[in-house]
Amino acid sequence: MTDLAPFHIAFPVDDLDAARHFYGTILGCPEGRNDPDWIDFNLYGHQIVAHRVDAKRERLAGHNPVDGHAVPVPHFGVVLPPVAWRALADRLLAQGVAFAIEPHTRFAGQPGEQSTMFFYDPAGNALEFKAFADLGQLFAK
Repeated sequence: MTDLAPFHIAFPVDDLDAARHFYGTILGCPEGRNDPDWIDFNLYGHQIVAHRVDAKRERLAGHNPVDGHAVPVPHFGVVLPPVAWRALADRLLAQGVAFAIEPHTRFAGQPGEQSTMFFYDPAGNALEFKAFADLGQLFAK
C-alpha cells in the first residue's frame, strides 16, 4: 500500500477560528490556503477543507455498533503507523480532548486487529484515527 494518492474532503464548520485552533493547534495540521469562508489543512498529506456554514450541525447523524462501541457515522480520519497513532493519542489526551471512543485495540486477536480512537471537532464532525500493527490487515476479512 505505497504511493497512495492523497484524498480530499470538505466538511462544514460553524466557526473558522475554532476549526483553525482544533485542526492547526490540537491536531497539528499545517494550514494551506484560506479564504474568509474556508481553510485548507494538511492532514498527514491529505487535503481537508473546513468550510464555514451558518448553522451548527447536529453532532451525531447516527451510529453503528462495532466491537462493543457505538461508532459515530459519518466520520473521517487517517490510518497511521502505530508510532504516529500513539503519539497522536498521547497528544490528544494531554490536550484534554474528550473522546467519543477512547484509544483502544479493536478486534483483538482477530483479522483486522487495530488501534482506534474517535473524537469530535468543535463543529461536531466525528474523526477516527486508527493504526494496524500489520497494515496488511487493513482489508482483512
